[in-house]
Amino acid sequence: MDRPMDQVLQGEAATVTEPAEPAGDTKKQSKTRVKIGRLRIIVSLSVIGLYVLAAIFGPILLKYDAVATDLGSRLKPPGTTLANGQVAVFGTDQVGQDILAQMMQGARVSITVGVATLVLAGLIGVAAGIAAGYFGGWLDMVLMRLADIQLTFPSILLAIFIAAILGPSVVNVVIVLSISNWVTFARVTRSQVLGLKNRDFVDATRTLGARTWHLLTRSILPSMIAPILVVATVELGHVILAEASLSFLGLGTPASTPSWGMTIANGRDYLSNAWWISTIPGIALATLVISFGVLGDALRDRFDPRLRSM
Repeated sequence: MDRPMDQVLQGEAATVTEPAEPAGDTKKQSKTRVKIGRLRIIVSLSVIGLYVLAAIFGPILLKYDAVATDLGSRLKPPGTTLANGQVAVFGTDQVGQDILAQMMQGARVSITVGVATLVLAGLIGVAAGIAAGYFGGWLDMVLMRLADIQLTFPSILLAIFIAAILGPSVVNVVIVLSISNWVTFARVTRSQVLGLKNRDFVDATRTLGARTWHLLTRSILPSMIAPILVVATVELGHVILAEASLSFLGLGTPASTPSWGMTIANGRDYLSNAWWISTIPGIALATLVISFGVLGDALRDRFDPRLRSM
């Protein structure tokens, strides 16, 4: 039988509810979250800074000839003193080339390719996103349908297909990866423009007689720098990993240009007796990519007003 309504109300009133979380605990959690976010930014930036310094000054300090070989020093383990008196900190490969020197040169190539790709892909993607989001209509439909078509193909497969046509070259790698990554910038930029173009400060600027170019460059674009920066930080790690993947397959940098992917590929046949050829560059590559991922995630938490207000 159904209970009378007054008994139901009395039962609900007697239900014990959990006490609300004190405001002091919320503030402590917020401060702790901010400190952890700052620590993540500092640590990730420190790791990335070490890689950048190694890429800039490493090849100068460790003179390296990409085509020189020393068969008498081949497959030496890490820490071996070579015949010329130098110490192979990370060992040597199958033709006697120093792994540390190759990694220094590879860091320069990977970071250069990553930055150049992001600049080119960012310019194309941001321009396309602004045009699609602000003007809308047929232009928005064409650009977004083009982006949808590209997203139906896995980015790495699309990069392999284009790289196989263009051939191995640093410039070609930048072009290939830019074509594969402009869509991310375009979609993020379009979503930001759609949310900003009808805001009060944009309407006020438009009412004062500002032209379209002024609205886009002075009002809308500065307001979406933070999300674009976060996307660029995360994508930089993805681009470096994609460049290493192409070089691993022989479709990235040419044989005369050292690359982490190429060094890892050269050690595939020596994993049982010379593990350091592939393992050490692989660890270095993974560390750099993870650092960019952590930095991007920390920047997202820092710039997101919804997370900051929690």
